[in-house]
Amino acid sequence: MSNADQSPLGLFERYLSVWVALCIGAGVVLGLVLPGVFAAIASVEYASVNLVVAVFIWVMIYPMMVNVDFASLKDVGRKPKGLCITLVINWLIKPFTMAALGVLFFNYLFAGWVDPQSAQEYIAGMILLGVAPCTAMVFVWSQLVRGDANYTLVQVSINDIIMVFAFAPIAAFLLGVTDIVVPWETLLLSVILYVVFPLAAGYVTRKSLDKSGDHEQIARFTERVKPFSVMGLLATVVLLFGFQAQTIVEKPSVIALIAAPLLVQSYGIFAVAYVWGYLWRVPFTTAAPAALIGTSNFFELAVAVAISLFGLNSGAALATVVGVLVEVPVMLSLVAFANRTRHWFVDGRAAVYQ
Repeated sequence: MSNADQSPLGLFERYLSVWVALCIGAGVVLGLVLPGVFAAIASVEYASVNLVVAVFIWVMIYPMMVNVDFASLKDVGRKPKGLCITLVINWLIKPFTMAALGVLFFNYLFAGWVDPQSAQEYIAGMILLGVAPCTAMVFVWSQLVRGDANYTLVQVSINDIIMVFAFAPIAAFLLGVTDIVVPWETLLLSVILYVVFPLAAGYVTRKSLDKSGDHEQIARFTERVKPFSVMGLLATVVLLFGFQAQTIVEKPSVIALIAAPLLVQSYGIFAVAYVWGYLWRVPFTTAAPAALIGTSNFFELAVAVAISLFGLNSGAALATVVGVLVEVPVMLSLVAFANRTRHWFVDGRAAVYQ
């Protein structure tokens, strides 16, 4: 690809895993040096929602929701195969495979290294990651494989609308199946706070910016607020690892243990979606983004709900943050694989030889 084709991934996004790793280190050090400060921050909560973390997460999520275009739903019938792959992977396969892998790894394969209570919390965090399809970074992944940008917008918009209604029931069901008791009130409050409200705010912002209909104002606005989204994420990571500092120092291998099933899930889900698109003769510009959308996670939402349900110091919150650490390098490797294999698809071969 040319430099122009690679440009969507800016400095923050390209090295997001590096920034996350640095913030993990900073959080652990600060948590050990200033435990009283983190205890004070942890006490600022209402209805099981930590208000400081809630502000950071809102800063993360709101800019993403501005990209959701409800008007794009009129194109829902265009290229139905790609949309079918996305929806089946995101809502009928991915949450359940994530839960199954969590149980397999932490109740069986890693049972000798993790105590039962922590194992259940790690499984819960993985489940929350699996039930939250990505909203923002998929636009970057789609652009890096030169996918159909308008169709990617359709896929993301429909996923977000489904998420409003499906996230809480599926999460509650899977958490219940794994014997984790979940207060429905807290789960529903989390969905309202971190999906419904930001989605509504994004819609209002988009309508006010897009009066001319040319989307230029929206593009400029999202470009300006994008750094705040990343900073909100990094600040949340510092806080979460500050709260978890003692546990991490005592059990440093826990991050690797959590990352293992997440890696299996990511590469496995991509393989299913990508091969499905190939066998179904879906164009590369639709099939590749569909597979990437199915693979990536809305980790901001997962982090927020894990904190609300299980607390700032929980293994569930830690698992969702490890998901942030794993996601970017995994997705970049899958983008590279998709670009190298685009000739497998009919339209991909045409693009290669142009």
